[in-house]
Amino acid sequence: MTSVAQNSYDIGKPFGWTNCVSLAEGDKYVTDGGGVYALPMPEKIEGKKVVVLKSSGGEMGEEIKNAIKKNDIIIFDGCDGDFIIGKTMFLREIKDKTLVGRNNARLCTSFVLSPEIHSLLNAAKVLELSTDGGSQTFRLPNGSRVKEEREYAIRNILIEHLNDKEEAYRMSGVMNLSHCENIVIRNLAFIGPGAIDVGGSDLITVRDSTEHVWIDHCLFVDGMDGNIDINGHSDFITLSWCRMTYTPRTFIHANTSLVGSSDKEEWNGEDNLNVTYAYCHWDTGCDQRMPMVRFGTVHVLNSLYTCEGNTAAVNPRYHSEVLVEGCFFGKGVKRQFRQTDSKAYMLRDNVYIEKFSEPAASGLVSIPYLYKAMPSSEVPDIVSRYAGNSIQ
Repeated sequence: MTSVAQNSYDIGKPFGWTNCVSLAEGDKYVTDGGGVYALPMPEKIEGKKVVVLKSSGGEMGEEIKNAIKKNDIIIFDGCDGDFIIGKTMFLREIKDKTLVGRNNARLCTSFVLSPEIHSLLNAAKVLELSTDGGSQTFRLPNGSRVKEEREYAIRNILIEHLNDKEEAYRMSGVMNLSHCENIVIRNLAFIGPGAIDVGGSDLITVRDSTEHVWIDHCLFVDGMDGNIDINGHSDFITLSWCRMTYTPRTFIHANTSLVGSSDKEEWNGEDNLNVTYAYCHWDTGCDQRMPMVRFGTVHVLNSLYTCEGNTAAVNPRYHSEVLVEGCFFGKGVKRQFRQTDSKAYMLRDNVYIEKFSEPAASGLVSIPYLYKAMPSSEVPDIVSRYAGNSIQ
């Protein structure tokens, strides 16, 4: 079976870091999920357990978790509406799974940041408060300690407004992958509550030594903390043809994609966190972390940036190695590249519409796998048309 070909650069199969087995050995692992990843996905596959899920109209977190655990191929059919997720689904030690969408399947958090919540936060002028986590510690009514003044104020207001002393709303993500391997996620939309600075959940978190994940043709909208974060010794991850965006539902903290949660090697891994972002679209509302990287070797290939008014785009940090290749940074995109304490970085064949003095390469960033780069001049047309959950 072959995938639907959308354009000459979309090979319809996993590539990049997801198929590597070491920093020097590429294209030696086959990330095939449940054994089949091509689209459209048949409902019956010999030797495979296939399930088709449709919306029940209510919360479906446990049903979806059980379907993922019991089956090889999970097809989300959006014909009956959205799949509602009440709280982040924690998926631990699952292997060899393919999750695919059809008919515009969307996995949506049940909690959303309403206009009323926006009004309360604006009335309290929380955006004027400090985000510097200094020596002072604030204590919330539930006993939790917070270092940042702004986060403390926001969480205090939401505890009172939602009558949610346990802060269950902070679990408004979709899935958290821990100690997982060989996972394919294709053609799905993940819709969050709106970004807000409360230390909440990501739409997808990849953590705790999860390896060999291919996320392809997915749409990420309004993640609470991040759209997709990768940390905790995870490795060999590829995101291809994905689109990231934020709507007016977002309040603050549109921090799109983090690789490496801190400068602590024991938490992240010196030779882990190797990630490919290929043919991705960082669209309206994305503010920073596109991506932000610690420790890993990250390849940002042929990606499109139309996030006008952003704070920072590609941001290598502690001990990272980053290659930014053939990307297109559009009108109004600021701070296209900014590094701090990285091991190495290279920028080549990129287009910058806004004024930018591209820094000379620092060190060598080695990419061990084969890949096909398009001319950067083609990126705006092709990536804007085909990134996201666009496979029919």
